Amino acid sequence: MTENEGEKTDEIKKSVNNYAKYSTMGFQMIAIIGVFTYAGYKIDEANNHETKWVTVALALAGVFISLYLVIRSVKN
Repeated sequence: MTENEGEKTDEIKKSVNNYAKYSTMGFQMIAIIGVFTYAGYKIDEANNHETKWVTVALALAGVFISLYLVIRSVKN
């Protein structure tokens, strides 16, 4: 194998690793937001709240937490 072929192989591996890393971030964000929203919904349901403020608050918390985790991973 020549040096150019080795460099191309390394570049392909790096791009595949980056693709896998960033595609899993999307699923992680969906999971975090979903869990927080579901927890807020259940809390509102258990306490018979007329307005769903806990659902909204926990959904927003999930968004901010997931964004924080994405930014932290991108920096590394």
